Amino acid sequence: MVIKYYPGESHVKEAMQADDPLLMLVSYDGREILLANIDDAFEHHILLKKLDYKENEIDRFFRVIVNREGVDWTFVCPSTYKGISSKEKRIEVFYSDGITQISKALQAVGYKVDIHIPQRYRRHFDMLKDT
Repeated sequence: MVIKYYPGESHVKEAMQADDPLLMLVSYDGREILLANIDDAFEHHILLKKLDYKENEIDRFFRVIVNREGVDWTFVCPSTYKGISSKEKRIEVFYSDGITQISKALQAVGYKVDIHIPQRYRRHFDMLKDT
């Protein structure tokens, strides 16, 4: 697992010690973690650019914000995720994969906190209940 820090590891570790919120991107395959203090990158798209990724690569990553209180997962499942055509199945697999990969990433950077999906991103789950 490769961890990339913006602007650098010591700066991000200081933010972790201060319990500042961090932007975290976790690649779908779990091989990459991108981390920055939220005040240094502001949004996940900006973090990608600052670490020399293209903005359209956002759909290669699970997007979370983390501190000692927990993890807020920006749950946005791309329509092309793993080539699964069924929306319901795609969301189920995305959720399962996300829980697995985000949990591993959190452990790799030293956080033991719960993963939370904010209400505004729960529309996918409401759709699943209605089917």
